[in-house]
Amino acid sequence: MFAAERQDRILAELVAHGRVTVTALAAAQGVSEDTVRRDLKVLADRGYLQKTHGGAVALDPARMAWTARSDLHTQAKAAIGAVAAPLVSPGQTIFLDAGSTVRELARQLTTRPLTVITNSLDIAAVFADDRQVQLTVTGGDWQPEGRLLTGSATLAALGARRGDWAFLGACAIDPQVGVTAESDPDAQVKRAMSGAARHTVVLADRTKFGSISPYLVAPVTDLYAVVTDDAAAAEALRAAGLPRALHAPGARPAGAPPE
Repeated sequence: MFAAERQDRILAELVAHGRVTVTALAAAQGVSEDTVRRDLKVLADRGYLQKTHGGAVALDPARMAWTARSDLHTQAKAAIGAVAAPLVSPGQTIFLDAGSTVRELARQLTTRPLTVITNSLDIAAVFADDRQVQLTVTGGDWQPEGRLLTGSATLAALGARRGDWAFLGACAIDPQVGVTAESDPDAQVKRAMSGAARHTVVLADRTKFGSISPYLVAPVTDLYAVVTDDAAAAEALRAAGLPRALHAPGARPAGAPPE
């Protein structure tokens, strides 16, 4: 069994049970405990789990501080951004939700000219000095935990605009329940962006699957696409009725949809 396959199985066990032990993993995979420990170290270094005595526990990014979340899964986020970026064409208007995966997309967007509307000061900073980007920051109430703007002013600003694409982050995705958020203000902003755009794309690494957060953003069938580094999750989304569930980095993004 290749290391990548072993590590995918470890992550699947973490999603299913929340924790794993070295002894059980070694027996199930037919490898030594030292091999399992090396796999756990690799996954911990990538931000997918926290090692414990005798095993590991899953991280809960949805409830972590933004500064901690931003350092997790950086390679996966880069791959997701690379797959999503070519969807955007010159001259289009896009909504960019707050979040480190969406920020990675912002960094990889080379299409110009472009109109960007965002509720994230971190994402706004990516475009602040770019004269080919017409940038709008929504305003609203600053939420330091998630580093985003929310509230009535944010919703009013979004309600007055229309665009081609909304690129959203997610706290959790379930193929049957849909995309969900940890807070109602965040969910309201995501829904407003989606409602103002012609097409909605959710960007989510593998840690966002296998759980449900309290506030609904959208069922998966309302989305144009989901881009993720989790091949199994992409397959589950396709089975649930979302044909454009794109696996990064192996998948190629679909071309822009017809008008």
